[in-house]
Amino acid sequence: MAGLFSANAWNKVWIYRGTFLMGLRNTVFSAGFGLLLSLCIGVVLGLFATSGKKPLAAIARVYVEVVQNTPLLLQMCFLYYALAFSGHGLGILLTGVLALGIYHGAYVAEVVRAGIEAVPKGQFEAAFSQGFGYLGRMYYIILPQSIKVILPPMVNQVVNIFKNTSCLYIVGGADLISTTYSFVTGESTGGAYAPAYLISGLLFFVVCCPLSSLASMWEISLKKREDRSGKTNRRETARSRTLRSLQSP
Repeated sequence: MAGLFSANAWNKVWIYRGTFLMGLRNTVFSAGFGLLLSLCIGVVLGLFATSGKKPLAAIARVYVEVVQNTPLLLQMCFLYYALAFSGHGLGILLTGVLALGIYHGAYVAEVVRAGIEAVPKGQFEAAFSQGFGYLGRMYYIILPQSIKVILPPMVNQVVNIFKNTSCLYIVGGADLISTTYSFVTGESTGGAYAPAYLISGLLFFVVCCPLSSLASMWEISLKKREDRSGKTNRRETARSRTLRSLQSP
C-alpha cells in the first residue's frame, strides 16, 4: 500500500500519462472494430437461426456452441500464432479485432435470435400474407420491432468486448492492460504498480460504467413500457366486454 501514496510513483504516472492514453486509444480501436465485425457475424447468424431452414440453423448453432464454449484467450492465441506461422500475420491489433469479432459474434447472434423470436408469430404471418419474402419480412417488419428487445443486451456486449480487449495482453498487444504492464516493468518507470493499475482500472470504469447504466435504464424502461401496454390492453378488453354486454338483449 505504500506505493499507492508515493508522490514519486504518482509523478511517474503523470509524466508518462501519454502511455496510458495510447493504451486506451488502442483499446477503443480494438473494441470498436471488433464490435463492427461481431455485429456483421451476429446479424447473419441470427437470421440463419430464425430462417426456418435446418442447414442454416445448424450452421448458426454449431458456430455459437463452438465459440461460446471455448475461451477467448485460446481463440486469440490460436489466431495469432496460426496466422503468424502460416506467413499471413495480421499484426497484434488486427488479430485482436478478428478474435474479438469472432468471439462476440456468437453472443450477438444469440441476442439477435432472441429479439426476432420475441416478435409475435402473427407479425410473421401478416408479413407473409402481404407477399413479403424472408429478407423483406425481416427488414421492414420484424427487425424494427425486435430492436427494443435487442438494444439492452447489445449494450452489455459493448461493455464485455471493451473489457475483453485485455486478452490482447497474452500476445503482447498495445492495449491498455499491456501498456500498463510495460509501464510498471520498465527500466525508468518500474515500481509504480499501485498508481498505474489504479489509473488503468479507472479508465476502464469511466468507459464501462455509463454503458452498463444505459443498458440497465433501457431494460427498466422496456419493462415499464410493457407493463403500461399490458394494462392498456386489459382495460380495452374489459371495456369491449362491457360494451358487448350492454348491447346484448
